[in-house]
Amino acid sequence: MIVVVKRGQDRKQVDNLENWIKSLGLGVHESEGENSLIIGLVGDTSKVDIGLIRSLDIVESVTRVQEPYKNANRKFHPQDTLIDVGGHVFGGKNFQIIAGPCSIESEKQIIEVAEAVQKAGATILRGGAFKPRTSPYSFQGLGVEGLKLLKKAKKETGMPIVTEIMSEERIDDFEDVDILQVGARNMQNFDLLRRLGKLNTPILLKRGIAATIEEWLMSAEYIMSEGNPNVILCERGIRTYETYTRNTLDISAIPVLKERTHLPVIVDPSHASGISRLVKPLSLASVGAGADGLIIEVHNDPVHALCDGAQSLTPLQFEDTVRSIDLMLDAVNKTRDK
Repeated sequence: MIVVVKRGQDRKQVDNLENWIKSLGLGVHESEGENSLIIGLVGDTSKVDIGLIRSLDIVESVTRVQEPYKNANRKFHPQDTLIDVGGHVFGGKNFQIIAGPCSIESEKQIIEVAEAVQKAGATILRGGAFKPRTSPYSFQGLGVEGLKLLKKAKKETGMPIVTEIMSEERIDDFEDVDILQVGARNMQNFDLLRRLGKLNTPILLKRGIAATIEEWLMSAEYIMSEGNPNVILCERGIRTYETYTRNTLDISAIPVLKERTHLPVIVDPSHASGISRLVKPLSLASVGAGADGLIIEVHNDPVHALCDGAQSLTPLQFEDTVRSIDLMLDAVNKTRDK
């Protein structure tokens, strides 16, 4: 349920209304718009008397919301959410590029790649320390040692970092990580989502391999309902009957999400395609569809990469891709940090 408060109302009256709502066992989500104050009622509102609320002098309108996700709903929060990560803002007219290797392999590798992608235009460094792999015999990452190397690359370059967390038991190891990534396999790991919701660290939430948009937004709701509003959604391709590419990039999800949620939306064209030569055209398509950023895999020696070399760009290929992205950004009225 959404309550729109008339402009210029006394704050004490608004507080009285919110306290009454809370007394009914409901949560309150307040959003300040340009011309009005919006109060979202979170919880079971089926027994709330709409007529009673509508009769209040300070209330302009009351509307029931059918979607099960409330905090993530654009109806509750009409303005785009802006998430600041080390001075780089996700959302609105801002566009960010995250880049780095799928997996951290050595100090030399991660620092070389970090310096290369930063020079080419990336603002956030990615790198996997704990790697969930389909096969138990595949490289699983360097674990805690990989996190230490990623933090060293952060210190060397000044770039904020993002890496995947797989278990709530590991949260203490991720101190000083700027964005915590929840991978596709953990999109519905609700215990992990709830725990991340108690942090204030931005969460990059990837779409599950066969998740609907509503299921994805409900996962964001798990995080936000615990108090963390800093969720960045990442479309990384879904499984279809097509086998030519690793996954099928759902470009249509971007404008759909822009209608339904105020959260920033970025795209991972590397995991979506699994083929390096497709990363550039899929990146440009994502920009055109309205994405707020990209997360791209870059490796200084893809042929010998321990993880996902086939979908990784070389630093030179990444530089070329960023130049093309810049040409597209003017057309969609977005600005990349430089």
